[in-house]
Amino acid sequence: MTTAVELFRTQYKNSLNWLVGTLDGTTSDVFTQIPGDRIPPISAQLVHIFTGADFFVLGQAAQQAPLITSSFADKSGIGELPPPGGDLVEWSRTAQIDRERVLAYGQAVYAAIDDYLASLTDDDLDQMRDLGSMGEQPVSWILNIILLNTFSHTGEISCIKGLNGLKGYPM
Repeated sequence: MTTAVELFRTQYKNSLNWLVGTLDGTTSDVFTQIPGDRIPPISAQLVHIFTGADFFVLGQAAQQAPLITSSFADKSGIGELPPPGGDLVEWSRTAQIDRERVLAYGQAVYAAIDDYLASLTDDDLDQMRDLGSMGEQPVSWILNIILLNTFSHTGEISCIKGLNGLKGYPM
């Protein structure tokens, strides 16, 4: 029987593979294009996905230093972090984002998440974490919300590619 932790591990691996596959074939212009007044470019969505996973799963759930403030400080490919809860479109207008370095950072985040998940039991998923304005939440809630975030933004990335005549999803 598959445990909840094993399921999370599989889902996180699949979400990263789906995201990276969706990014395949993205031109530099489409990567940084702001497709509308309220839609962040692919580059900003990628930063949002990876920093969200880093700060929420590693920082909050695992209670570790996020990689962007530790082993990936000054080498994440992100010139300046977007403001928390801020306008990604506005931030992206001046953001300096190195695609290859951001992808390496993101892959390291997801590898660290897998290491964290491998250390858990299903009972650990019920541990509560104080998320400030989001209140007390169990680790499982954090893991779920970040999975949803990854898949949701991957869909937006696929749509932006499609609007530019590129293949969206990898299948």
